[in-house]
Amino acid sequence: MKSKSSEISPNALNTIVEGTTIVGTIRSKGDIRFDGELEGDINLAGKLVIGTSGKVKGQIKCKNSEILGKVEGQIIVEDLLSLKESAQITGDIITGKLAVEPGASFTGTCKMSEGNMAHAREESNKKGKEKEVA
Repeated sequence: MKSKSSEISPNALNTIVEGTTIVGTIRSKGDIRFDGELEGDINLAGKLVIGTSGKVKGQIKCKNSEILGKVEGQIIVEDLLSLKESAQITGDIITGKLAVEPGASFTGTCKMSEGNMAHAREESNKKGKEKEVA
């Protein structure tokens, strides 16, 4: 029997601090605050916050996201994507809702609506299965 103290809460916040570099895929059922550098994908069931020093080159999939740093790649956010003043985005966005502060930089395309989210999840799942087979 597991004790309550050893169980991992899906609401726990993971923090990747500035100065950390990761190459690969990050997956979590919880939330992540990311202030390091990543070359790879992020797949979360929770919220992703990319701090001002955070840099991601790859695909992002999560429920909610707040971006203050730099992202190069596709961003798929189920509910709300918030681009803060210091955000620098290069790539395509698919989201349910989008909030953009003055000063945020975005180069790419953006698709918004619940219908797009269902389509995005379906397409993403197909691509994931293709990668596993190949």
